[in-house]
Amino acid sequence: MVRPLFFRLNEQTVVNNYYQSNRTYDLSSIEQLALREFDSSVEELKSHGICVLVAQDRPDVRTPDSVFPNNWFSTDRWGNLIFYPMFAPNRRLERRPDLKLLLSNWGFQVKSFLDLSAHEEKGQFLEGTGSLVLDRRLKKAYACISERTSKELILEWCRLFDYKPVIFEGFQSISDKRLPVYHTNVLMSIGTNWALICASAIDDETTREGVLKNLKEGREVRIISEPEMNRFGANILEVENDRGERHIVLSQTAFEHIDDGTKSFLQLYGKLVILNISTIEEYGGGSARCMLAEVFLPKS
Repeated sequence: MVRPLFFRLNEQTVVNNYYQSNRTYDLSSIEQLALREFDSSVEELKSHGICVLVAQDRPDVRTPDSVFPNNWFSTDRWGNLIFYPMFAPNRRLERRPDLKLLLSNWGFQVKSFLDLSAHEEKGQFLEGTGSLVLDRRLKKAYACISERTSKELILEWCRLFDYKPVIFEGFQSISDKRLPVYHTNVLMSIGTNWALICASAIDDETTREGVLKNLKEGREVRIISEPEMNRFGANILEVENDRGERHIVLSQTAFEHIDDGTKSFLQLYGKLVILNISTIEEYGGGSARCMLAEVFLPKS
């Protein structure tokens, strides 16, 4: 997790992230509220025995979305560290040259490094585990095409890491229009034995059935509504604590807007960890899952 110093509405991402609010705000107040929400989230996660590694924001680089690190890097259990090409120029500044050193200091091995950021020059983007929702057990990569998720890069990533691509288009209703969902992890999430998806966001029926068929291979699937999706009901993440117990992290907003059936479904697979991050959600347009970049690297 990255503790943000300069959190604010990012004018470069609001063009296609319809979850961000344009409501007038006081900058210093928003920065302080976001810091309080971040710090309380870290404490809440730690209270459940979940290991949290906090990187401090760099004071010399003003990055309003630094609180969402899962978009610019990912790791895997084979020791790969991957940097990703980002849609917004000011988000590209979030990529940290010191990350490998930070991970090493935290006791992890980086065996191989892949930087895909050069694709930005060609107008091709793939924003980490925002663009890719990964079934790491069955090696499937679910990806919703958008301005931030290029089909060419989905296919390249899957070739590089031997994943099966499951590609589709997702939409949400904004002012009586069907507009693209900006990130895949807004409409779906995958845990060890479960998956959650807003199936109605996939307008094409044949594609929708194909996605659901893939998800149902080895998992129980819960379908949520578009109103639940629009309140971050699918932007959730399964994690394990230091005793190997599974937890599912979601925001207070999501918890209040998913129905009782969805809550009961999730509780079958892990204890719910609820984060109060309403300011980060309103002005950043991302929720609990976006704030968490998992570290799967082997220990050194």
